[in-house]
Amino acid sequence: MMEIKQTAMAGTLESSDIQITLTPIAGATEIHLDSSVGKQFGEQIKQVITETLASYKVEHVRVDAVDRGALDCTIQARTQTVIQRGLDQVDQVNWEVL
Repeated sequence: MMEIKQTAMAGTLESSDIQITLTPIAGATEIHLDSSVGKQFGEQIKQVITETLASYKVEHVRVDAVDRGALDCTIQARTQTVIQRGLDQVDQVNWEVL
């Protein structure tokens, strides 16, 4: 399991993007989603975030995601970036989990 050391953010609030904030917490992982397309794609967005967290073995975090219609590949990339920032490993990207 990888431990998130600090709160981190990735992404923007521009159209077709997603802004993700990752905060370490003591309890189980929580995902809070604010999305302009949440009714249609909310579960898919959460699934992409959950799978990306699992690939890095990240647990015990609060994920705040503000989606503006991002594609799955963008959601995954933003989640990977915020994980790397939260782990304080931005210079040592673990490409093998991709």
